[in-house]
Amino acid sequence: MSDDLARLANGVLWPGFFGTEPPEWLLEELRDGLAGAVYFGQNVGDGLSAMSARINEANPDALIGIDEEGGNVTRLESAAGSTLPGAAQLGIVDDVDATRASGAELARRVGAIGGNVILGPVADVNTDPRNPVIGVRSFGSDEALVSRHVLAAVDGIQDGPVAACIKHFPGHGDTHLDSHHALPEIALDVEEFERVHLAPFRAAVAAGVDAVMTAHIVVPAWGTEPATLNPRVLGMLRDWGFEGVIITDALDMAAIRETVGIGPGAARALAAGADLLCIGNPTNRGEATLADQDLRDLHAARDGIIAALRDGSLPRERVEDAARRVARLAQTLRTRTARTAPVDFDGPGIVARAVTGATADAMALAVVDARRRSTLAVDSASAYVADALAGDGHRVRLDVARTSLAEQDAALDAAVAADGLTVILLDRPDADEAQRSLVERAAARDREAVVVNVGLAPQRPLALPVVDVGAASRIGAQAARDRLTGGASRRAAPPSGSAGRVD
Repeated sequence: MSDDLARLANGVLWPGFFGTEPPEWLLEELRDGLAGAVYFGQNVGDGLSAMSARINEANPDALIGIDEEGGNVTRLESAAGSTLPGAAQLGIVDDVDATRASGAELARRVGAIGGNVILGPVADVNTDPRNPVIGVRSFGSDEALVSRHVLAAVDGIQDGPVAACIKHFPGHGDTHLDSHHALPEIALDVEEFERVHLAPFRAAVAAGVDAVMTAHIVVPAWGTEPATLNPRVLGMLRDWGFEGVIITDALDMAAIRETVGIGPGAARALAAGADLLCIGNPTNRGEATLADQDLRDLHAARDGIIAALRDGSLPRERVEDAARRVARLAQTLRTRTARTAPVDFDGPGIVARAVTGATADAMALAVVDARRRSTLAVDSASAYVADALAGDGHRVRLDVARTSLAEQDAALDAAVAADGLTVILLDRPDADEAQRSLVERAAARDREAVVVNVGLAPQRPLALPVVDVGAASRIGAQAARDRLTGGASRRAAPPSGSAGRVD
């Protein structure tokens, strides 16, 4: 392998890795020009700042990214749940000053652990209520609302030495498939796609966003290749005058890995106009993950680039241009200083304004957690939501996709028999008929029961009163609990153990 070509390729590669200490291979590659690294949940521990310092020692121009959005998607608070408002909650409140303050607080937290690139905000307009991967990660279903909050979030994040990376270009909001598992196709009329889904991206580019992340989606009107590999789609950004960094969504997602493969995908993404290749989270393969998956995936991407450089299918000039853009962003962040004074941030207050619906004055809550299982992108079914909602009351996890009606009925009977108000915790009340059916059977047992919905607000009435939260987060669950127990004075700390579980 040519050392020259390997170093050139390193300048556009952005891997994830295992552990709460930087592996030696990562430090060696950083010293040899690797663009940086991306933190995921498995990397978060008490020594995160020290790990960032070691990465910067190996490469002072390293871009250290983290997939941190607030609401449903958190890495920094993956153990206990996010204490930042989610995008849908901010869209419901529709206060751009609150969104700007949330962005600034997010950047402050990321900067405090040595990170300098936030993979957010989500700029997708969520127009399909069945969407399994965006949903409440979006500010809403209206392009004007999404645009103004994307701008406010970017402004807050980029007030200091942290880059925002809006995602997922050209728009992942009108799909009912998850690109972590499949290759979604969006066959909208082109005029509608441009008017609705491109609007927030156009606005952010015009306002000077640092980076844009691609989507692994196919828009047939623009070709048969996913946007990440499609020069026509990525070329739109340059046509709009965008001079920042185009970052790929993770190349280890099934939409790329199971179609063209990580190596060819890396080369084709660069050829299409991408600058920085996010290789992904090495834990994404689940049980198929190997002990050295992180290093294997890096080698696969780099080998694919080198092979394409050698056979001429990837011009060297294109990779050099990409590496220059990446290096320029790193240099910009090293010299950028805050434009404004710190702003007051009231996360609980913002979330309380977003949570709507039923109220009660219960002394205790008995929670049946019937949310869907977590996905690769969103750990929305984590126990911290039900724990924060239930406090020291009864709670049971119930996977309606995997359990019999008899098991579900037994869980409902136990909740009704327990002390307190029966609460059915849902996240897909319109898209999941099994969740709706559970609510109907709960209503037949207890007309005083309520639903707490952490997904998109239902468009069809449910058989019980609903508290709409807008995020599967700890701070959202606490706000819902306050609505149902008469205020924060009755909020109980989450217990250390779990109560029942039905899988």
